[in-house]
Amino acid sequence: MDTDNFDNNFEDDAFEGAATHITIEIIEYSAGSSITKTIIKKYNNSVSTMSFDSRESLRKRTRPHANFIQVVAGNVEIIIDDTPTMLDLGQGIVVPAHSPYYLKANSFFKMINTMVHDGSE
Repeated sequence: MDTDNFDNNFEDDAFEGAATHITIEIIEYSAGSSITKTIIKKYNNSVSTMSFDSRESLRKRTRPHANFIQVVAGNVEIIIDDTPTMLDLGQGIVVPAHSPYYLKANSFFKMINTMVHDGSE
């Protein structure tokens, strides 16, 4: 599964203005895969929603920026700097810049991923 390609964006006007949406309904599950949709991307910062089928994973990666990951459906194990943490519905965690991390889905789950660049990369 190629989880590096996060190009499944909404149409340009999908979140224009102050329109409301139900976050967990932005994205559906897909059997045997993960799906990513970008809600907003500005100046190298982005907010995306992702869904994972059970037993799917996001391969180990290291980013030059911090990420905030929040579970909005199900649960997931996140391993940051070789330290595992279980996140349940409503829980979130900050992945520090330059820290290797990966995700292991134990069930179907959805999350919001907020990437924050500090401008120094």
